[in-house]
Amino acid sequence: MKSAATSTRIFRQQALYLAMAAGVYAVFWAVTGQAPSLSATLIYSFFLGNFTALALQNIQIPGVACKSSWYWPLNLVLLLAVTAIAVTLATLLVFLVLGTPGDFPQFLSTGWKFPAVANMIFGMALFIHHTTRRRLEDRNRQLERTIELKAAERELDAEELRQAREIQQGLLPKDLPQLSEFEIAGAWEPACLVGGDYYDVIRLSKDKLAICIADVVGKGISAALLMANVQAMVRAFATETAAPASVCSRINSVLCGNIATGKFVTLFYGVLDAGSRVLKFTNAGHLRPILIGNNGIVKHLENPGALLGVFPDWEYQDSAIELDPGDLLMAFTDGITEAMNADGEEFGEERLIQIARKTGEQSMEELKTQLLGRVQEFCNLRMRDDATLILIAACRVGSELRKPALIDFQTNAAELAGAGP
Repeated sequence: MKSAATSTRIFRQQALYLAMAAGVYAVFWAVTGQAPSLSATLIYSFFLGNFTALALQNIQIPGVACKSSWYWPLNLVLLLAVTAIAVTLATLLVFLVLGTPGDFPQFLSTGWKFPAVANMIFGMALFIHHTTRRRLEDRNRQLERTIELKAAERELDAEELRQAREIQQGLLPKDLPQLSEFEIAGAWEPACLVGGDYYDVIRLSKDKLAICIADVVGKGISAALLMANVQAMVRAFATETAAPASVCSRINSVLCGNIATGKFVTLFYGVLDAGSRVLKFTNAGHLRPILIGNNGIVKHLENPGALLGVFPDWEYQDSAIELDPGDLLMAFTDGITEAMNADGEEFGEERLIQIARKTGEQSMEELKTQLLGRVQEFCNLRMRDDATLILIAACRVGSELRKPALIDFQTNAAELAGAGP
């Protein structure tokens, strides 16, 4: 392949020199009014072309870069030297081949001007071409190196992101602790490889669990790092005797003294007591969880607390709600409700409620999978923000087994109607 390319290049060069010979022949005839010797024109054109091209391609002035102020003057001197040698040799060749009468010095003194001028013009054009090509080749090599470096950096960044995702997944609970009276499930789906959403279920005692879900402003590595700090603080401050308001206050105090400007965290934190069936909770600026009662009534868990990391003196308050058998509590981040379809419509809370109502007697794991799948289907898998979800079902305990918390609302409505006056 290389030899074929070389042969093609040489053939093109000779074709160029032949075209030059024709041009020189025409110019000479137009200027002098006499037809020049065709043999002499061909000899000069081919010899000068090949000799000058070979010399300029292989002779480099050492230590002189293209950007040097001496580059062009020194190469012009080089071209003059090459032209002098080339014209002398070409004239000698013409003198010998054509058998011109007289001596060679006289022949050279009368015939060197036109081929010398023509060769200087050709040499300058060739020199400019070679210089431009070398610069373009150097620039291409620099671009290739830059692209290779950028590709290596992107590959390294991607690998670091994959490792960060593995670390972040390791921070999330693998197997959620459960209580005999409740069924709990959680889901986490970051918009990027890593995200700022976080949920956790922590066993505080035999009958108590800490339930929390948080959303760090932003996405990517910075949000993931802040999320890891929040997770560590929740784990450190969550105890059986610590009230939710106290936990949020302590986290807020730490964040206000260390968080970067413009960053904040929303957090819902609660303690679920299996003995009393009461969820004691504090909401630090998070979306209000939705409670679907066993009678079909829907309400939000109200607790107006401020964002974490913004107001250092904020006093958080505790609220409490009793979960009756058949109740379903859904806590989520805005990546669920603000997921948007191609028409710019958001998924919204109403769709979340309707899907939960139509699940019949599915387990919480099945409901979690279905809800997250419907959200992803709604936005065509183009999640704009991290999506996180926690489901807590207050189970109905039968004589033989625990039944899922959700009931058939149509059946329930019929029962309510039948129980009326």
